[in-house]
Amino acid sequence: MRRNKPPSREPMDLRNIAIIAHVDHGKTTLVDQLLRQSGSFREHQAVAERALDRNELERERGITILAKCTSVAWRDSRINIVDTPGHADFGGEVERILGMVDGALVLVDAAEGVLPQTKFVVSKALARGLRPIVVLNKVDRADARPDEVHEEVFDLFAALGATDAQLDFPMLYASGRQGWADETPDGPRKDLSALFDLVLRHVPPPAVDAAAPFAMVASIMEYDPYLGRVLTGRIEQGTARLNMSVRVLRADGTAIEAGRLSKLLAFRGLERIAVDTAEAGDIIAVAGLAEATVPDTIGGPELSAPLPAIPVDPPTLAMTFRINDGPLAGREGRKVTSRQIRERLLREAEGNIAIRVTDSTETEAFEVAGRGELQLGVLIETMRREGFELTIGRPRVITRRDAETGEREEPLEEVLVDVDEPYAGVVVDKLSRRRGELREMRPSGGAKVRLSFLIPSRGLIGYHGEFLTDTRGTGVMNRLFAGYGAWRGPLEGRRSGSLISNADGEAVHYALFYLQERGALFIGPGEKVYVGMIIGEHARGTDLDVNPIKEKKLTNIRAAGKDDAMLLTPPRRMTLEQAIAYIEDDELVEVTPGAVRLRKRHLDPHARKRSERREAEAAA
Repeated sequence: MRRNKPPSREPMDLRNIAIIAHVDHGKTTLVDQLLRQSGSFREHQAVAERALDRNELERERGITILAKCTSVAWRDSRINIVDTPGHADFGGEVERILGMVDGALVLVDAAEGVLPQTKFVVSKALARGLRPIVVLNKVDRADARPDEVHEEVFDLFAALGATDAQLDFPMLYASGRQGWADETPDGPRKDLSALFDLVLRHVPPPAVDAAAPFAMVASIMEYDPYLGRVLTGRIEQGTARLNMSVRVLRADGTAIEAGRLSKLLAFRGLERIAVDTAEAGDIIAVAGLAEATVPDTIGGPELSAPLPAIPVDPPTLAMTFRINDGPLAGREGRKVTSRQIRERLLREAEGNIAIRVTDSTETEAFEVAGRGELQLGVLIETMRREGFELTIGRPRVITRRDAETGEREEPLEEVLVDVDEPYAGVVVDKLSRRRGELREMRPSGGAKVRLSFLIPSRGLIGYHGEFLTDTRGTGVMNRLFAGYGAWRGPLEGRRSGSLISNADGEAVHYALFYLQERGALFIGPGEKVYVGMIIGEHARGTDLDVNPIKEKKLTNIRAAGKDDAMLLTPPRRMTLEQAIAYIEDDELVEVTPGAVRLRKRHLDPHARKRSERREAEAAA
């Protein structure tokens, strides 16, 4: 992190905006072009595509997971830009950063139109009173339908209770990949100057009090190996100075810490640059505090009350994180104790207010609640890459009781499915069995059908892989938290049982050849197995203990060519998310830096039988 010369206090015109949209509608690509055309990159400078997606998982998955800040200079103004996640599982990121901005670019794919996550982020922006700018992106696509999508956006704003001023939104036609935006579909298609100018005209400067004592709300927190906690937010009032004394207030007014701002960092292009002062309205990052977190208020010593912070929707899904107590524990990971797992989870919860961590009733286990399978899956994958070993229980929804009637309520989701016409029937059948309620069914062009469902969140656990199989990989499913509703009753579980190893050792080709007749295998020859490990899916609905290390008995008679005919079907390899969605309540996913395995909660077969008897007696 380089240090520039002490800045002159130039009175620069300032704008703070967020770019919000559905997954894969081109937010991060558009930011790349804004940075290039504003001169933030040197000529011939080599810059990776989707430069803001610096996280390894973001690049692998092609999605934005963490909100990130950057800024560009245009004419005599500076525009701070926040790139936000498009997936509803990371809605906590979206809600936090909307408190830092005064305007928003709503990016909508000109072919796909309005999708659930578009609705999610727009509802949050409208509720904050922002007047968005609508950008119809990818209008150069062959299947673009800009006029229809314009109507969809207007209808969406109206349905979300937008004011007359918000409904009178300006709109541009753009191609983020080609780097142009125009006020009309048949414009010159030259550059993004129309977008820059519209932002300066339409988005108001920050409404702040420069004369009041310094105060800001921490909206993003990260760890730096040299600086410690780095907290990002917008200065709501006053001026921040290097080494100034500050105090930290919780939302209830409790003072939790006093310290000094040892580092002030401003966003310039893709870099964070150390500065000596920062004015009200600017988005900055500060370091030097040991206890401050999101969404605490950081202010001068004279500050007596915290600034208001945005409430965040509660978690809807929980998983149990346990130590890895299997026979292979400690062979691949460096962090295996419950103390290490606890510290890592609490650190995550401090910076990500959409995650909640509590102690479990099990020993050496923790309950982690979040927004969805993807969010918790990203956390598990990140921990795995950091060297952790742990076991994960089946996801379950967080229910509540209605305050007036006392009835049990569960989280519901709005699901929007685009699927080829021949596969619509099987999707309707499968989601109906999962207590889904079909709300709308209409053609969406190109021999496709758009289906809208309201379904319990638990009905979608484990369904996505099945959905892709049923639609031959052509279907697209988007989901959005729709609130709580009455408990919809029991759901049918997995129809298949498990093939469970009854021996420790390495799987052999001979044993697996005969076991594959029983069902699909998850392992191949030479892989380590242990008692209680799930090595495959039983074709029938019951569990079956099998011996995957059984070798062929040797005799003095040789049968030429017989062993050569023992061909194995390639094993079915599951991703982390697929494994978590696959398991039942009595099963766990073992996650290590080198492997993802499935196992029974009780490894010993006698302990499993005792547990099954107890559950049967309790159910009776």
